[in-house]
Amino acid sequence: MNVVVADRFASFGTTIFTEMTLLAQAHGAVNLAQGFPDFDGPEHVKAAARVAAEAGHNQYARMFGVPALNRAVASWWKEATGAEVDADTWVTVTSGCTEAIAAAMLGLVNPGDEVILFEPFYDSYRASVAMAGGVAKYVTLRAPVDGGTGEFWFDEQELRRAFTGRTRAILVNTPHNPTGKVFSREELGLIAELCMKHDVIALTDEVYERLTYTHAKPHVRLATLDGMGERTLTMSSLGKTFSLTGWKVGWAIGKPELGRAVRLAHQFLIFSTATPLQHGAAAALGEVAEREKYVGELLAEFRWGRAFLGGALERLGFRVYLPEGAYFIMADWRDVGRSGMDQFGDDVAFCKALTAEAGVAAIPPSVFYEHRDFGKTMARFAFCKKRETLEEAVRRLERWAGA
Repeated sequence: MNVVVADRFASFGTTIFTEMTLLAQAHGAVNLAQGFPDFDGPEHVKAAARVAAEAGHNQYARMFGVPALNRAVASWWKEATGAEVDADTWVTVTSGCTEAIAAAMLGLVNPGDEVILFEPFYDSYRASVAMAGGVAKYVTLRAPVDGGTGEFWFDEQELRRAFTGRTRAILVNTPHNPTGKVFSREELGLIAELCMKHDVIALTDEVYERLTYTHAKPHVRLATLDGMGERTLTMSSLGKTFSLTGWKVGWAIGKPELGRAVRLAHQFLIFSTATPLQHGAAAALGEVAEREKYVGELLAEFRWGRAFLGGALERLGFRVYLPEGAYFIMADWRDVGRSGMDQFGDDVAFCKALTAEAGVAAIPPSVFYEHRDFGKTMARFAFCKKRETLEEAVRRLERWAGA
């Protein structure tokens, strides 16, 4: 029997995260490729999940979330925005933000509908559009021309042209993976204007909502802009803010009509997210004093890692684009002292060589672009690691570069 992959997945291979992590393991490399911490989240959150399991919370949860977590997400939203939402009709708990995005696409996008994505994009975005039978349209975030003092930017006219009579939705990730861009209020205002003009739904991926590093660029929620509350579905998760990426607990917040679309898909994809972990997530969001202490300490560590790794890469000859948010550094490697482009050719070759020769794994970001030339001279390094991990990575890079 000749088994052929369905057309919608024919162009997709194994994710780059799996590929680079396996390569890192094969070479004993420090893994700065996949974006997960090498330390655990808060003890009281893990304890709450254990207590829930011991108390018998081990069967299917309510499809759209255990009541305690729905209430905690609604309170989290009110703290951030000042707006009250009904926990049972506006909040849907999902198995991570990745599942929320897939469910939103499946629930809202019809075959042939267009969905606007900013490139580079988290790789599941394009796959989720394909699963729904949608057509992805791309707007490019371009690298700053002045290195670390600038920010990734997009062309306003390119964005305006992306909206057509067939546009169903736009997906906005802020703070942005992999560039670290935090979309400004003015940029979001333009997106809002175009959404309202063309009657388009906005989907936002805000998993890095608490991880921003410059006071001048705070995280702004698109849903809070005038006219956008009724047409925005905001998605986030526990994993990034609380260093519990393996728990895969996420949520979507939006008016009941949008939430219903997510739930219709979610109930047949997953049905419900792990019950004891939902109770742990409720503790993470709901115990405010402990939560804020943990987030403050985490941000301090990430600020250190951002400065330490960014400075080291710059000394080694990389052009470093310091992120405004999230926990990745994009760096152009063309001027790194081993003949750069002449030796490696593109980012995939460079990152594979770096893993095998230097013992440090990074992600080749061209895989996050439809127009891959925009990413072929860069590498993405994760700094969400212990200090000793980052210090070891820098020692290895210095040896490799002959610094």
